[in-house]
Amino acid sequence: MNVPNALTLLRFLLVPVIAVAILRGAYGLAFMLFVVSAVSDFADGWIARRWNQRTRFGAVADPLADKLTMLTVTVSLWMLGALPWWLALAVVLRDAVIVGGALAYHWTLGSVEMAPSRMSKINTGFEFMLLLGVLAILAGLLPDGPWKSLLFAATLVTIVLSGGSYVVVWSRKAAAARRAAAAGSCPS
Repeated sequence: MNVPNALTLLRFLLVPVIAVAILRGAYGLAFMLFVVSAVSDFADGWIARRWNQRTRFGAVADPLADKLTMLTVTVSLWMLGALPWWLALAVVLRDAVIVGGALAYHWTLGSVEMAPSRMSKINTGFEFMLLLGVLAILAGLLPDGPWKSLLFAATLVTIVLSGGSYVVVWSRKAAAARRAAAAGSCPS
């Protein structure tokens, strides 16, 4: 156990608290806890890199905590009607496709070492801004306005582009791995 891993565990613990706060209408608290989660995510990555405290647990748990937080907030806001169904569905489907693809690759071809693509990082930034903005509106910290619809549309575009890029990249990797396996099994 090190500081980055402790911060990742904190983010896991915050997930149900944020969800309950949203569903009970404590939007100011939900906003604050979502910000704490985001800051702790930044801090754990920075500390792990700065003081060489990277661990296998952190490599797996950190992105899982991120996904669980974002999905939980997305679904909770959708349940309140604060996010449109099509956007919540797109967020969930993108992550399901990525996780399903990674599992299929692992089961059929072997180990998966995934690193987020640039488009995925852009998508995560848009999703974070969107969720933070919606929570801020609900908490009375930010006025609603046309910017929200623009952010919905921009986020949807990044979801489609990043999800599509994962499908293309990992399909190519799977095809290359199959070709390599077939070439290795052919007698010379």
